Amino acid sequence: MQQVTVFMDIESSRSYVDELYSTDPEKIIEALIALKNSVIGSNRQKSSVIQQGIVPRLLQLMSDDCLDPDIRLEATITIGSLAKGTHENVQALVEQKTAVYLVDLLKNIPIETKQAEACLCVLRSIFLHQPAPVSAIPHDMKVLSRLTQIAHEGSPTARSCTIRILSVWCAGPPEQDALCAAGACVAVAESLAAPPPRALPALDLLSAMCFENASVAQAALTTRHGDKTIPELLMTLVSRDKPLPVAMAAARCLTFIHRAGALPADDSRVVFGALPCLARLCTKDMPEDIRATAAETLAYLAEVDTSLQRLAAISNHLMSSLADIVNCSSAAAKQGAFKCFASLGANDEDIRKRIIETHGLMVHVVNGMNNPEPLVRLAAVRCLHSLSRSVQQLRTTFQDHCVWRPLMALLAAAPGAELLTVGSSTLCNLLLEFSPAKEPMLDQGAVEMLCNLTRRPEAALRLNGIWALMNMAFQAEQKVKQRILMCLGTEQMFRLLADPDTRVIMKTLGLLRNLLSTRPHIDAIMAEYSSQVMQAVIVVLEGSYPAEVKEQALCILGNIGDGEKAKDLIMANEDVLRKLVDYLCDQDKNITDIREMALT
Repeated sequence: MQQVTVFMDIESSRSYVDELYSTDPEKIIEALIALKNSVIGSNRQKSSVIQQGIVPRLLQLMSDDCLDPDIRLEATITIGSLAKGTHENVQALVEQKTAVYLVDLLKNIPIETKQAEACLCVLRSIFLHQPAPVSAIPHDMKVLSRLTQIAHEGSPTARSCTIRILSVWCAGPPEQDALCAAGACVAVAESLAAPPPRALPALDLLSAMCFENASVAQAALTTRHGDKTIPELLMTLVSRDKPLPVAMAAARCLTFIHRAGALPADDSRVVFGALPCLARLCTKDMPEDIRATAAETLAYLAEVDTSLQRLAAISNHLMSSLADIVNCSSAAAKQGAFKCFASLGANDEDIRKRIIETHGLMVHVVNGMNNPEPLVRLAAVRCLHSLSRSVQQLRTTFQDHCVWRPLMALLAAAPGAELLTVGSSTLCNLLLEFSPAKEPMLDQGAVEMLCNLTRRPEAALRLNGIWALMNMAFQAEQKVKQRILMCLGTEQMFRLLADPDTRVIMKTLGLLRNLLSTRPHIDAIMAEYSSQVMQAVIVVLEGSYPAEVKEQALCILGNIGDGEKAKDLIMANEDVLRKLVDYLCDQDKNITDIREMALT
């Protein structure tokens, strides 16, 4: 049936399609108008035209500067209509290099012409479909300067289209720096001073340019339109009388400028602009998509600054707003709320207590770890990790809700590296000596899981694995210590002592210290592993390790010396005794602490 329909479409359009290839300008323009009218509002007709192979002819007519300007304009408008079709239609245009043709055309045609505007409208339509053909715009300063010139001097439609295209194109540091050098900040500032609907594309471009880019954020800080800098223009856009998407985007820009280091945490534009605006946009009377974005942006704003975390926690009933967002149906909303809770509770015990006391939150966290959406699961684990820094909650709330159970299940399911990193960091806290979750986690194979982490190529995972094992070994029963040693193996222990990350080495030595604690345990472990342990200590003492690492090795010797029988192993080891004497005789002030440790 579909083939018959397409055939009928082709037959009905054959007359004007043939005329597209005429040498008579009047026939060509009549054919273009007929073709344009046939595809407007009909995805079926758009697909038919593309299938007939007409696009290359349209591109030729659009690009030929010897043709009548009206022909070129009608060809461009017709391509623009095709670009408003289905995703498959747009993909077909991309595959035929339509975006490349448009960019090449924009290099030369006067920016005030209708065709320049039509080209930009087509290019915007194409770029709004993912994946956008970003390679069509080269990292060429002449091209970028041309586009920023249009964004600054073109018609309102041309400016808006150009800025939207560049906001999609700006995907990382090379694009950010190139746009800044081409003068995009000036074009953005001008658009921010325009009526709010025109400001929205500029806000998206500004946030894309400033994200984690200190030099661009600093340039934005000093760029002016009239007597106002960009941050001052943003402050006018976060006010309550502005459309919600505009206020949201402006607060996002201020957040990114702050996080890039251009605005300090106590700057009035952060404290009285971005933060209260985001807190307001999280409240119950806001649309769900706005609340989701506001919560995630607020999480990023307060992520690393304790003063902002404390201020946010008391702003506009934020805790209850976030608790309500967790109940929303969309994955984006749940993700944003969990992330925001995680940021707020990162450093302050009182805030963590308030979060924990939020009605039903721990149930939502446990449910979040079982959510089918990977990003929701990750955000829930981040929230759990933040809350797990609380000693009190580890002993009470976490035990009441058995949070370790879904966490262990998640980590056992071979998740991605990011979730594994955050989840294993949470395990480090759950395995502290005073945590009631320690015993049941051992029964669920925590030792084996953590030993496997120490063999991962990612340094963060090796660190988390050995750190959690160190916590697990602290004041543990002898059977637990033996299990750790058997599972980890002495060969892996030596590999970890040679790790390029000093933190991994420190935690490995910390594990050895915890294993060699309490007299019966020391003698039992040294009776079985004495040669390997002594060799590990000698490797560190004789190696080119920092002083703090060697101190840990001497602490291990101190623990061994506390054993009934194990201390004889030190006295019988000439290499160890010689090294201790060397430290005692060395007058280097840089190793004073080591010398004192050797004396003990």
